[in-house]
Amino acid sequence: MALTMPLPTDGPVVIADCNPEWPRVYEEERARIVEAIGGWLVDIQHVGSTSVPGLAAKPVVDIMPGMHGLDDAEQIIASLETLGYEHVPASRDDIPDRRDFWKRHIAFRDYLRAHPETAAEYAALKRRLAAQYGSDRLGYVNAKTDFIRSVEELALASEFS
Repeated sequence: MALTMPLPTDGPVVIADCNPEWPRVYEEERARIVEAIGGWLVDIQHVGSTSVPGLAAKPVVDIMPGMHGLDDAEQIIASLETLGYEHVPASRDDIPDRRDFWKRHIAFRDYLRAHPETAAEYAALKRRLAAQYGSDRLGYVNAKTDFIRSVEELALASEFS
């Protein structure tokens, strides 16, 4: 299940310098989410570039709630929609191993937090790709994939060594 605050879908990709307010925004939004669906949550994490201190990012705070399963999805979606979130339906085939998806997001974030040189390399890549792809958001996202996957693999390998 994917939920998101309505985001701009047109215009150029904008990469902003790190904003020290992003963690506060996460904490405020986290509190609202916990109040709305806390009984269904297993965990909730600040992920994405705004969760890495010092990292330039699109100014969108990504929040990843973890739930036991999708049995209560309708109620959870309805509760989050009252907070202004939009349900973005996805096929269950889109994320065949959701646990792996969760681990990869956390591993990527934690690796960048622990390796500022890799975070700086990622920031430079994002700025270069934002300039290159302009308003082609899908092109921008796809162009980052190889870098992200390589960092995820490093992070997951170091986690188990």
